[in-house]
Amino acid sequence: MPPTEPEKKKSFYATMIVLTVVLLVVLLTCVPYLVTIASAEGPAERSAADASPIFGVTIPQGYKQWELVAPAEEAAPLDELRAVVGNQTAIDAYQAGTLPFPDGTILVKRAWKRKQSPEFASATIPGAATTVQVMVKDSKKYAATGGWGFGRFINGRPVDEAQHRTCFACHEARARSRDYVFTRLAP
Repeated sequence: MPPTEPEKKKSFYATMIVLTVVLLVVLLTCVPYLVTIASAEGPAERSAADASPIFGVTIPQGYKQWELVAPAEEAAPLDELRAVVGNQTAIDAYQAGTLPFPDGTILVKRAWKRKQSPEFASATIPGAATTVQVMVKDSKKYAATGGWGFGRFINGRPVDEAQHRTCFACHEARARSRDYVFTRLAP
């Protein structure tokens, strides 16, 4: 026996309710995920004010998720804990033992003041962030500085030109034989 008109309406409403619930579940599941992705990527372009003087280097998007190259500890007077991370090009070059590093390599050094752990007296933990330092390999653009562009940032803003003028001289004097890079891959 064919369904009656009220049964058809009842079935239609039940189908619509199920579809609405499914749509809401999909939206409530996907939207936060998409918002997270969009906010992690951040703005597509950065202004000139965000770039380092001389080199035009900016803090790379997503660098906090990059693979660790090596940690370090800087003694007084800086008293810092540091971690160098690299993009995939850098990590591949380190793992293959490639020198010089290929164009497209980006290394980022994050630094924090050292402080004693409140939970474990003999442990040192990161305190306040001090700097983010960036090296970008582009052998044509930065030919005069060994193929590297430099950026040093405090609170997300580049430091002055005078500080940037010291970057290459320091790297050249101490790490020329390793393509001007101090950090070695941690075992």
